[in-house]
Amino acid sequence: MTGDIREGQEISGLSSSRAKELLAEFGPNDIGVDARKSFGRIVLDTMREPMTLVLLAACFLYFLLRESDQGFIMLLALAFVAAISVYQETKSSRALAALRKYTEPKVKCIRDGVLVEIPSVDLVPGDVILIEEGNAVPADAIVLHGNDFSVNQSVITGESFPVVKEEGKDIIFQGSTVNSGMCYARVTKTGTATVFGGIGRQTAGVRAEPTLLQKQIGRFVRAMTVFGVSAFALVWLFSYIRTSDLAQSLLLGLTLAMSAIPEEIPVAFSSFLALGAWRMARLGIVVRQPLTIESLGAVSVICLDKTGTLTENRMKIGDFYEWRSAVGGSNGAGFSRSKLLWYARLACEAEPFDVMEQAIVSEFADPALAAAYSRLSWIHEYPLEGRPPMMTHVYSLDGKRMAAAKGSPERIMKVCKLGESDRSQIGFRIVEMAAEGFRVLGVASADVSDGLFPASQEDFEWRFEGLIGLQDPPKKNVGPVVESWLGAGIRIKILSGDHPETVLNIAAAAGVPGLSRCLTGEEVAAMEDKQLQEEVERVDIYARMFPEAKLRVIEALKANGETVAMTGDGVNDGPALKCAHIGIAMGERGTETARQAADLVISDDNLERITEAIRHGRAIYTNLKKAIRYLITIHIPILTTASLPVLLGWRFSTVFSPIHLIFLEIIMGPTCSIFYEREPVGGDIMSRPPREKQRGLLSLGEAGFAVLQGGAAALGMLGLYLYFMRNGYSLEYTRTMVFDTLVLDNILLTFVNRSFSKGFWVMLRQPNPLTGIVLALSIGFLLLVNLWPAAMGLFGLAHLTWQHMILCAGVSFISVSWIEFFKR
Repeated sequence: MTGDIREGQEISGLSSSRAKELLAEFGPNDIGVDARKSFGRIVLDTMREPMTLVLLAACFLYFLLRESDQGFIMLLALAFVAAISVYQETKSSRALAALRKYTEPKVKCIRDGVLVEIPSVDLVPGDVILIEEGNAVPADAIVLHGNDFSVNQSVITGESFPVVKEEGKDIIFQGSTVNSGMCYARVTKTGTATVFGGIGRQTAGVRAEPTLLQKQIGRFVRAMTVFGVSAFALVWLFSYIRTSDLAQSLLLGLTLAMSAIPEEIPVAFSSFLALGAWRMARLGIVVRQPLTIESLGAVSVICLDKTGTLTENRMKIGDFYEWRSAVGGSNGAGFSRSKLLWYARLACEAEPFDVMEQAIVSEFADPALAAAYSRLSWIHEYPLEGRPPMMTHVYSLDGKRMAAAKGSPERIMKVCKLGESDRSQIGFRIVEMAAEGFRVLGVASADVSDGLFPASQEDFEWRFEGLIGLQDPPKKNVGPVVESWLGAGIRIKILSGDHPETVLNIAAAAGVPGLSRCLTGEEVAAMEDKQLQEEVERVDIYARMFPEAKLRVIEALKANGETVAMTGDGVNDGPALKCAHIGIAMGERGTETARQAADLVISDDNLERITEAIRHGRAIYTNLKKAIRYLITIHIPILTTASLPVLLGWRFSTVFSPIHLIFLEIIMGPTCSIFYEREPVGGDIMSRPPREKQRGLLSLGEAGFAVLQGGAAALGMLGLYLYFMRNGYSLEYTRTMVFDTLVLDNILLTFVNRSFSKGFWVMLRQPNPLTGIVLALSIGFLLLVNLWPAAMGLFGLAHLTWQHMILCAGVSFISVSWIEFFKR
């Protein structure tokens, strides 16, 4: 067949060695907007954190008071805490960098005379690329050879309509998308030198709007920081008035500030999302932005863009309906064969990537047909368009011109101008085929006279040739997957372009409920917003849908407060994928445009991956709640024990100093960010209803219960504090009782908060891989500061009697484990 690159000019690309030289000269084809933090930047950001500044101030005061031993220990501890923060940030940053590798687009490029697929980041000026319908343009390039080639470059120029690009003179811009056809193009500019790269530099400083959860965490941390600063000033002033000791009063104030600032929460939040996204990517679920995970656990509606998402997507022709049952040489090919299949093949691309066209081509295996097809010259194409859609190809064979069209049967019948009786007869057959689960295409042909082509493909003198029924059985695992979604409280809606009967048949086979009603795209388009918002709550099956209608359904669901996930794989699915809270693209059959517009990419098109993604999203959110609840709980006894004795004028104004709290931070930080991030979740996580997206991370009841937990632990510690202070025990002995009880409280709270509903002994059967490490470090630290004289001197502790050791453990057990009765 003429009209392709093989019969035109010779196009050669670069050699691998020359490409390597140019890559070193021009750099990677990357605009650099999403570059990960450098190690130096991470260290600098860590040093700017409020807790780090407070610790530095405490170090300075220790040296000012000539307590150099404590000052040096504080510096070492500060370095250790900073190292933990840097490690967590670096690990998160590396996880994001690894995630970017999963999401890097590929491009077809001629290297060493062979068409290969390479990462688009490796493109250099001079490379020859092949781009096709649905691809994103990876760099600025000049068109060398095109076939019905047009691009959507609205992202660059703002033009709303596709622009036809001509060979030899037109530039295509990075960031554009191929609307139709294909082309070979030579790269002229890459990276920040492109027009799109210039726009990227201008917008690099524009920060994205924070998510709801980010705002909630930010407000909480800011409030606690303001509280800590205010408490610092109050305690410092109060102590200074009483003692006139400026430096010691400042140390007391700094101790209270350290107990109030929950700097672990933002670190835990970023670590959970980044590491979670990285782990999901290793399972074949590519999360393009880690913040997407925040919405995953709240998904309440999944919209499937087409019945093909539920089916094997391996089509074959299962039924024919020839309007004219004649066969033979009337098609001009000189052989006896079905005219219907002949014209259906002519209406397909020469090298189809659409599965329906591939099914038609695979049926077209007769050597005589192939010989006739090779004599055709492609002349013109009308791309797929309209509602419902159709497409047309125009050819020349032995000096005669002909046109072939395929598309929605309703559209094909309309352009063929059939009579009412014929339309009724064909319509009856369409319903029969659709009810059997076939996707039905109409086929038409036309003789084309010399001269200019009509402006619209509808203006040919069309002859109706018949119908083709394409069979695509449901995936084997679709039933259990749909059942798991429904069991998780997630509603399913099918937004398909197929005939209503086809959609209903496949929905029934897949176990999708709500088959009593079906709306079409035209009906959706005709509804007012309020009416549509009411209908989307009742209707689950939508047929003959076009992009604008899909968009309206998603917007209506969002207006009703639903958290919407939308699947898509085509160029026209981009707006719907962007509109949904979570856009999901299929990695194997999806276009590059869909993958770049989506939030999640399912690498192997397996529907079970969507279930796994939701399960992971729920697990990450649940574990983040555990971590934050733990942090709130453990900060309360620290805060109250550091502040109340000062404000109430107790004889021992404080038992804690910055040296004690810094070592507690060493324990609490990893517990929060690492231990809970690895926490396994219960098997019932997919039997719970979706959470409300607008709901805070902790409800008022959950936050209140965390405060109650912390308050109970604080009462136990303050009781010991008061008892031993009033009964003549030394400051060091009293401090040891309170400090040991706090460390034991921390250990127990870590394990009690692993579940809000299951008991401690039940959770032991769901082991966390870091349990042994956390226990060993915590108990080892406790033994060290109680038995090693040097550590005891540093922390200002005393030897306890074994009876008092048991008392510490008993008070800790009672003040923490009471929650187990509520769990029952």
